[in-house]
Amino acid sequence: MMKNILLASALALAAHSAAAAQAANPGAAKQPAAPASQARARQTPAEAAAERGVRDAFDTLVDGIRRAEADAVMGVYWNSPRLVLFNNNGTVTKGWEQVRENRESIYARVKDVKLDVREVNIKLLGLSGAVVTCLWEQSQTADGQPERATGRLTLVFQKVGTAWKAVHAHTSPDRPDPSRLLPSERTGDAAEPAAKPPAKP
Repeated sequence: MMKNILLASALALAAHSAAAAQAANPGAAKQPAAPASQARARQTPAEAAAERGVRDAFDTLVDGIRRAEADAVMGVYWNSPRLVLFNNNGTVTKGWEQVRENRESIYARVKDVKLDVREVNIKLLGLSGAVVTCLWEQSQTADGQPERATGRLTLVFQKVGTAWKAVHAHTSPDRPDPSRLLPSERTGDAAEPAAKPPAKP
């Protein structure tokens, strides 16, 4: 009987000591928070493969532009009359055949193309679609004259069969002509009209 009383007293004392220690240091029993990188959902193997496929298609497009090769560039675009491109000069090109015709015409006149892309971002839309955005800077010689431009590019990719195809492209200048902007959208230097070049004598 005495042994049972002593055992019960010891257990009660141990429980009281543990509770007191936890009350004195409430954070001791908590597990450290997982790093933010671990808290984010991990990419599945299928998603990783899809992202690699999109990036490969994007890199093929950029390489084709650098080499001014219409076949390489057009191989990345969706071969469909529903293909739509919003061009850097504000025009719209519809249909794969028209895009190809325009590319062949332009590439016949240019050489020494240098294209730099940066801040490339790929956003998967499931496993059959993706949006790619980037900043670009391009210089080249056209009709014997050097030229240079910079801007932004958005590409919409779709899985067509086993290949990733660009089904839409939107290119825009990163420094648009202020005269084409709404007054309420003008900021900084764009708030004032661009100075007109002096008239030639």
